[in-house]
Amino acid sequence: MPWRRSPMGEIWIKEAERLGDGDIGGAMDSPSAPPRVVWHTTESGAGDASFEAVAKYLSDHASEPHILYDPTTDRLGQYGPLNESARALKNDGTTRTNRTGRVCIQIEVLAKASKPFTSYWKPGKNFAALMRAIRSWSVPDTWPAGALATSYSDDSPRNRTVWATKGGHYGHSNIPGNDHWDPGNIDKAALFKAAPRPTTPPATSTPAPAPKPVVDLSNLLAASRRDPGLKQGGTTHPDDVKPVEAALVKEGLLAATYAKDGSFGTKTLDAYKAWQKRCGYTGSAADGYPGLASLTKLGRKYGFTVKG
Repeated sequence: MPWRRSPMGEIWIKEAERLGDGDIGGAMDSPSAPPRVVWHTTESGAGDASFEAVAKYLSDHASEPHILYDPTTDRLGQYGPLNESARALKNDGTTRTNRTGRVCIQIEVLAKASKPFTSYWKPGKNFAALMRAIRSWSVPDTWPAGALATSYSDDSPRNRTVWATKGGHYGHSNIPGNDHWDPGNIDKAALFKAAPRPTTPPATSTPAPAPKPVVDLSNLLAASRRDPGLKQGGTTHPDDVKPVEAALVKEGLLAATYAKDGSFGTKTLDAYKAWQKRCGYTGSAADGYPGLASLTKLGRKYGFTVKG
């Protein structure tokens, strides 16, 4: 059956913790091609200490996947949006394998290829959330490339035509232009059994997602300059301020108690200054008054759009 494009799937998995700055790749090269997933192993131990160390290593070496998963604790982290590319694959000549398909979701599992993680893992609600997000992009529960490598010297199939035209699940060992043998000889069917598809349709239709809030930069600037001088809680453009304050709270830069009234007061000004510094700005460029570039980056990360 030919692949058919479905509505937009999940971009950020709500159950996953955020890793890095959320910016790891870019647009897909072949968005009309079927969606797919690639499974990797980190060739490391598992547990929280390994999770933290590997998460930092992948960021430091610009080798981020979309997902980092611990099969022993069910811990789930996400580096970047699922609808953009990741950095876990080598190119196949001029073909950018990370950018093949409508989505190409890269998953690094804290495990070693020599000891298949499906023989000892403890998948839980976070693994189910991961599979839910994968299936939201209409990735089928299939392995189109066939067998996975069973050892480092195993000649795993890496068919270019299959990779370019077939959606589903792949091992790193199946990708053209790559020479790794991970994730090893895992039980492929176990991935789907651990998170079975719902057997009955939902009782009610899923409502359309709410439109993203729009923040008018000129209104926000006016509020940032006027509100600090007003009586406590005084507001100028609260509808434009509230999405920004909510984002600063999520970023850990503003206490939630100061993000209720839509007033761009001194606490919000200081929080935005910290955000600008986190973006790499210094001196007068980090004065707490929002600019288009820093505000757009905050909006992309936390779900609002900017009217310049």
